[in-house]
Amino acid sequence: MAANPKKEPVILITNDDDITSKGIRSLVEAVKGLGKVVVVAPDKPQSGMGHAITIGSPLRMNKLNIFGEVEAWQTSGTPVDCVKLAVDKILHRKPDICLSGINHGANHSINVIYSGTMSAAMEASIEGIPSIGFSLMDYRFDADFDASKEIVHTIVSEVLRMKKVDKHLLLNVNIPAVPMKKIKGIKICKQSYAKYDESFDERVDPQGKKYFWLTGIFKNFDKSKDTDVWALKNNYVSVVPVQFDLTNYTLKNELEKSKLFK
Repeated sequence: MAANPKKEPVILITNDDDITSKGIRSLVEAVKGLGKVVVVAPDKPQSGMGHAITIGSPLRMNKLNIFGEVEAWQTSGTPVDCVKLAVDKILHRKPDICLSGINHGANHSINVIYSGTMSAAMEASIEGIPSIGFSLMDYRFDADFDASKEIVHTIVSEVLRMKKVDKHLLLNVNIPAVPMKKIKGIKICKQSYAKYDESFDERVDPQGKKYFWLTGIFKNFDKSKDTDVWALKNNYVSVVPVQFDLTNYTLKNELEKSKLFK
């Protein structure tokens, strides 16, 4: 008796730049031959939303025909809402993998905390769905995603080929904004210790009322060569394994030995 053919993996795609962005179209093109692709993404830009969810207003959702044969839905919610809606109302099951992106701009180092792209991937990971967030170090609307598509295809193919994948697998992938021939390789990295030196620029609108615009300078304090910032600066693709457990285990062990908490 012939063995049953392996079922085609279900690939959920989302993002935070909205469903019409060039980045999400590039992500669809990169993986549409690897499984059954379903897109559920915001109907407007949601950058910097982090892990926000919608609880005080209704969510709207409608089907679009913008990726050819690939099923696509846009929602009024956040990137995290999109993952929740996809599992509960569209797929009626957990996909085999969730991909978020390709983001227009960096999500390395501290950016992972604020990123809607990575929060969507993290929500999937929380739900036991292996997930990957992809970002290109180029904020331009007309950014060139050709190299990114090759990188995405390579990484997703490898994960789908793995015999045993941790259901909470969560990868933060950042891609330098250079042609494929200049990318030196793919590096597994740690998240760099960095932050933004922020301030609010005070301005006046045409009605004479004050408003404030957040500005900041990115500062990297980690000069080691195993970080995402170093890798990207040197034209490597950075891959940082991420987790949603925020427990500081080193500090936990120290506090357990303290007399203060006996």
